[in-house]
Amino acid sequence: MPPPTVAIIDIGSNSIKLLIATRHPSGGLISRKTRTLDARISAGISEAAPRLAPENMMRGLGAIRELLAEAAPYSPQRTILVATSAVRDAANGKEFREKVRAATGQTIRILTGDEEANLIGRGLTCDSALGSLGDFYVFDLGGGSLECLAFLGRRMQQAVSLQLGCVRLTEKFVPDPAQPFLAEAAVAIAAHVQTMFGEGGFAFSLPAGASAVGTGGTVTTVRAILGARAGRSLDATDPTVTVVQLQMLLAELGALPLADRKRVPGLPPPRADVFPVALATLIAVAQLGKFAAYRNSLYNLRWGLAAEALAP
Repeated sequence: MPPPTVAIIDIGSNSIKLLIATRHPSGGLISRKTRTLDARISAGISEAAPRLAPENMMRGLGAIRELLAEAAPYSPQRTILVATSAVRDAANGKEFREKVRAATGQTIRILTGDEEANLIGRGLTCDSALGSLGDFYVFDLGGGSLECLAFLGRRMQQAVSLQLGCVRLTEKFVPDPAQPFLAEAAVAIAAHVQTMFGEGGFAFSLPAGASAVGTGGTVTTVRAILGARAGRSLDATDPTVTVVQLQMLLAELGALPLADRKRVPGLPPPRADVFPVALATLIAVAQLGKFAAYRNSLYNLRWGLAAEALAP
């Protein structure tokens, strides 16, 4: 009998992602399919009482239907839909969940910030490339929030969710995303990051030399841009992205208007408006934590959910 298969759909603020996974006889997880659709359901997330606009809900529902159709040929024993910051914070998040249930028969599980951070940590344990790391931080930057974790001796010590997502901060600090990104915005974002870390209680308390792992679309996109320039696929690029590389990309791409940014090879056009803010946020976090690079991992929330669903 074939091993059980699970389909995970992660409904994020900026994108909606699919993972089809099964468990290897040795115990590890195997990815059978992944797919990411940029849906941006979170416009208005920075408002005091954010709401999902009708057109954003329909765009999100369309993406969910498309991913469910792609999952169907794998005959998953379980299909799990989860939502994070955009739906969690929206005053009409329940309405979106009801629309999805009515159209697909699927129920969306709303993750708390703590659940999201802990599941990201569980997902990272599936990445064999990180097996040599003992003490490390993890930063998963999404559209609505930034999940921050600290591992000491490969045991999670902290897991904090902060409202520092790139869509949220773009709405807050960038008056016109179609224009070049201003240096004053980077300064304001750095100050805001410092404030939010202080209020959120996340401490950079690991021993000196601890690594920083970056998950989420931003670090992966940086690799894709650098790979496109070198004529390499994502898999063939160096998973380590330095802060200097982030700073150079911000200086270069931030100087471009949005129309030109959308034409940058490796940068998905739907992400071009928030990408400078995402870079500025990761730079600010690195400067706060005094580390020089992020080690990129593609194992995050979806993998944590799959590990949970396929646990013996």
